[in-house]
Amino acid sequence: MKFANGTMRAVLPWAFTVLWIAAIIFALLLFVGAPFGEAISGFLQGAFGGRRHAYLMATLSRTALITGMAISVMLSFRAGLFNIGGEGQLVAGGLVAALVATLLPGPPLVVLVVAILAAMLAGALWALIAGVLQLYMGVPLLVGSLLLNYPIRYIASYAVAHPFRDVPSGMVQSHLVPQETWLAYFPGTRLDIGILFTLAATAFALVYSYWTVHGYHTRLNGLSADFARTVGLPVRKLTLQTLAISGAIAGLVGAIAVFGIHHRYIDGMLVQPLYAWTGIIAVLLVGMVPWAVPLSGFFFAAVQTGAAGMERAAGVPKEIALVIQAVIILFVASRVSGALSSKERGGGNA
Repeated sequence: MKFANGTMRAVLPWAFTVLWIAAIIFALLLFVGAPFGEAISGFLQGAFGGRRHAYLMATLSRTALITGMAISVMLSFRAGLFNIGGEGQLVAGGLVAALVATLLPGPPLVVLVVAILAAMLAGALWALIAGVLQLYMGVPLLVGSLLLNYPIRYIASYAVAHPFRDVPSGMVQSHLVPQETWLAYFPGTRLDIGILFTLAATAFALVYSYWTVHGYHTRLNGLSADFARTVGLPVRKLTLQTLAISGAIAGLVGAIAVFGIHHRYIDGMLVQPLYAWTGIIAVLLVGMVPWAVPLSGFFFAAVQTGAAGMERAAGVPKEIALVIQAVIILFVASRVSGALSSKERGGGNA
């Protein structure tokens, strides 16, 4: 009986969320005067259909990037480190990957491996800057990591607009990386094998979080940094190491976007789709549970590609996907606020 009550308490908030989202979507469809049946059919077709399931492949491709960024965020959040600079670390990785691949001579496989490792190093270093600012200059990580998103965006924009621009293309973008370094597609599809890198990152996060001493220490630090410091854990070292791992995964996602999707660095290609911010929402939605992060990433990817399908089929603005994300943000914020209030009341009673 107690188990059933606990299950109901856990399931009810999610059921209310689904009903809330469905009600808002229904209201929006009524507002724009779109036929409900056509809109839903367009959503499902846009997210999962298409010739040879082309739209499903697009959803899975977007899932790989969102999930990768969610894993990056999760590792730092579970350690009590509010690193919201994933966008900057993502851009750093994507830019470095593209430049290394176009400038480094050598066998394609070697160039690909070096470029991916360089991208991960770039993401890690950009995250470490935020950690150093917090530990040695007193700049809160939340603020420092957020502000660091902007300079790297402008550096990347300058790099592909001037010294490394593919001028003949007429676009603000780098030169194409060598075709031999492009990530291969799964046979008969337009889905590249970059999703395997994301699955590997997810597996790493599971093993790291649940079966390593370092992962246990970071979780302990996330629960109480003061307690971790009291029992003798090297909190500063843990902070820098965790940020480096988080940034490296973000850099890896940037490399996946370069070698698997765009085959070059295009100004804004990693910023405008909001991969980093959607990753934050995705990981908070599932309470930072590692195994559930890919499911959450797939959900958000389907919402975005499905919204484009609704626009094609029923004339519903695809910005509805942003409205749905806003609704989920409100839900997540209410849950976090409720949890903090309960914690404060519990502390007061103690």
